[in-house]
Parts: sequence; C-alpha cells; structure tokens
Amino acid sequence: MDFVKDLFLFLKERKKWWLFPVIFVLLILGVLLVIGGGSAIAPFIYTIF
Repeated sequence: MDFVKDLFLFLKERKKWWLFPVIFVLLILGVLLVIGGGSAIAPFIYTIF
C-alpha cells in the first residue's frame, strides 16, 4: 500500500490530476484480464473488446 500512497502524493505534489483517469482505466482493464483469464466469464469479457 506504500506504492499507492507514494503515487497519490506524486499526483498531488506535481499537480498531475489528469493521470488519475488513465491509471484508473488501466487498473480496471487489469482486473478484467485477471478475472477473465481463468473463468467461465472469459468469452463474454473478450467479446467486449
């Protein structure tokens, strides 16, 4: 969790708030890939892309 704290402090200090949506979208895509990789939901997730 130290990485998340450091990342948030970096965004706050450097005023790089535009990076937050990019990080959020990448996180969501990563979660979808992890969930869809080895489950029965995989064919439905792959049709989204």
